[in-house]
Amino acid sequence: MPIHFTPFTGGLLLINLITFAAYGYDKFCARRGAWRVPEIRLLFLAAVGGSLGALLAMFLFRHKTKHLKFTIGVPVILGLQIFLGVNFFIASQ
Repeated sequence: MPIHFTPFTGGLLLINLITFAAYGYDKFCARRGAWRVPEIRLLFLAAVGGSLGALLAMFLFRHKTKHLKFTIGVPVILGLQIFLGVNFFIASQ
């Protein structure tokens, strides 16, 4: 099944790239003792569609993996987004 590039898929790709970069930047700042990206902002980015980027960044950068609100919250957000996306897709058929 081919993936069609639409504004929606482009938007999802963009928010996931932004989220991935934000988690990476936060890890960079954490190592240097600099000002950090607020946790609420990182979770917000995951909630608005960047959960896959957040999850990948968490494990690639080994960042926020000891915080339950991230290790449980981000996968739950991703699961809800997948559930809603599948239901929306089925309903549109």
